[in-house]
Amino acid sequence: MSSAAPISFVDSHTEGEPTRVVVEGGPALAGATVAAMAADLAANHDWFRSAVVNEPRGSDVLVGALLVRPADPACAAGVIFFNNAGLLGMCGHGTIGVVRTLMHLGRPLAGEVRLETPVGTVSARVVPGADGVPAVEVGNVRSFVHRADVELGLPDGRTVHGDIAWGGNGFFLCEDHGEAIELANIDALTRRSWEIRHALERAGLAAIDGRPVDHVELVGPPRDAHNHARNFVLCPGGAYDRSPCGTGTSAKLACLAAHGKLAPGAIWRQESVIGSVFEASYAAAPEGGVLPTVRGRAWITGEGTLVLDPSDPYRHGIVPLTVR
Repeated sequence: MSSAAPISFVDSHTEGEPTRVVVEGGPALAGATVAAMAADLAANHDWFRSAVVNEPRGSDVLVGALLVRPADPACAAGVIFFNNAGLLGMCGHGTIGVVRTLMHLGRPLAGEVRLETPVGTVSARVVPGADGVPAVEVGNVRSFVHRADVELGLPDGRTVHGDIAWGGNGFFLCEDHGEAIELANIDALTRRSWEIRHALERAGLAAIDGRPVDHVELVGPPRDAHNHARNFVLCPGGAYDRSPCGTGTSAKLACLAAHGKLAPGAIWRQESVIGSVFEASYAAAPEGGVLPTVRGRAWITGEGTLVLDPSDPYRHGIVPLTVR
């Protein structure tokens, strides 16, 4: 399959992590809700996902966001997030990128902006940021600890411990991983994260209510004393998150709340491995867990049109064959 229509996009980065928002030219998706449309995209139009984010037009780190019609008329848009490995339930940095893109396109965004995602409705608000740069505050879906204090054995004989948590995607969060969270240590951090991913699979712990636990978040001390922690997040396709990861920060808030280490409303400043920062806090969710709020900034980096030439053997992207 291919696309005869041009695909219009706007690129941005949120605290270092790129988002490509498809504003026109996506496939006609079946379904009355964004969740149903996402299922149709995955089942019948995966070529589109690959064409948008995989090489030669994209890269392993790029996250795509397809704007679709929302089922809820109170929502400004529906959005389906995806990366080089497949669809994502939610994406915090991507939501910030979507709102920044809507601003760039001149869409009215006064007050609360609601976006329908496959895992629920999220809210966003443009607020004043540092140095005059507007920030976006995202009210994420309910986040919670699925399983606390999990012990995993790794191939080198090391034992690590952590929590399995939901923040819009499934995470294993670990502090005793034994690696320095620094850019110079990316290869070792990536290896350790893959070891943890495989250990979760061997233990039968790689799912939360049928949704994959496919993100690993390694946590350590911050470099800047104004912040609370520094993280390295391995995404499902093998790329690491340049931002502090919005869904990962939400999962971290759920863990902190569950262990009594952060009070409702208190600010948590989360560094990424490149040093960028999200500010986050939470309110207690009535049904358990937390309702996170994550704040970050995004910048527009480009806009244009993707062309899928029928004669191009790689018009649907070069599918990564990552084996770890």
